Amino acid sequence: MTARHLPAEWAPQSATLLVWPRANGDWGDGVTAARDTVAAMASALLRFQPVVLVAPDDDCATDIRARSRHEDAPLAGIRIATCPADDIWARDTGPVTVYEAGRRRFVDFRFDGWGGKFEAARDDALTAALYADGALGPGDPEHNTAVLEGGSIESNGRGTILTTERCLLTSGRNAGFTRADAERLLARTLGARTIHWLAHGNLIGDDTDGHIDTLARFVAPDTIVHQGCADPADAHHAGLAAMAGELAALRDADGAAYKLIELPLPAPQYDPGDGHRLPAGYANFLIANGCVLVPAFDDPADAEAAAIIGHCFPDREIIPIDSRALIRQHGGLHCAAMQIPAEPDHA
Repeated sequence: MTARHLPAEWAPQSATLLVWPRANGDWGDGVTAARDTVAAMASALLRFQPVVLVAPDDDCATDIRARSRHEDAPLAGIRIATCPADDIWARDTGPVTVYEAGRRRFVDFRFDGWGGKFEAARDDALTAALYADGALGPGDPEHNTAVLEGGSIESNGRGTILTTERCLLTSGRNAGFTRADAERLLARTLGARTIHWLAHGNLIGDDTDGHIDTLARFVAPDTIVHQGCADPADAHHAGLAAMAGELAALRDADGAAYKLIELPLPAPQYDPGDGHRLPAGYANFLIANGCVLVPAFDDPADAEAAAIIGHCFPDREIIPIDSRALIRQHGGLHCAAMQIPAEPDHA
């Protein structure tokens, strides 16, 4: 049995990490709506646990403080960390936290803008800056030269990781990386004993090469919620159906099949500028101590998705968050947040 343990997202957390959108970043005229969405996320989470909000520049810090100045303000009580960042996707730029020998280890993998697609120097340095700032709390930093994004892995909390071939094995991230190399990395750094690989499934417009957190999520050690598509005329139908078949064929460490729960797909969302289809789905929900934030798109399927996810977490409050501002930049709730697990003696 490995000494390292990657907790599931539903395990106790000490905080959630978020990043404030920069006015001079990629958001353009959507920056105010994006900030409102991150504020809504933070406000909901603050009812249940601390939130660390990164202010990448002075303008961001000023805006956050203006929104948190009063006792009854939505961001009152938030912990602000002033650290440079390129964008808001903390799932991929924040630490992947494991337990080892009774302590937290903040594993700082390289981030290269999803295979060199975007500028990433400041994002790559974010975890180290947060640790130096003291924002992550007690634990040990661990730099790793391999490229790995938090959104590319799902843990069931018992040594099993779910991931996709399209992301982890793409040559743009780790040149010459084989499946065996990836499995050794996951075993050594995250304590993985069982690794499930998916070859099918992708959302149109996705920049991440098929991050698992847009497609299939553990909601219990033996249960996987996955993105479906009921419309045979939709371009996603065949790929997501093939993925569902792969999930049905998986067996856990004890040889048992997983319980599978399918999510609906919202009606197509399109960029208001050039009209390209955006990677909207419901699998990108965010689990915190007493709540689950669920994507909403002003779509009839929003309520169905929230009800399905609520059934999986009957002891947590289900909070829909309008995600249309984030999806314009091809991201979502889970992409924009990274949990910091509780210290081992509090987990």
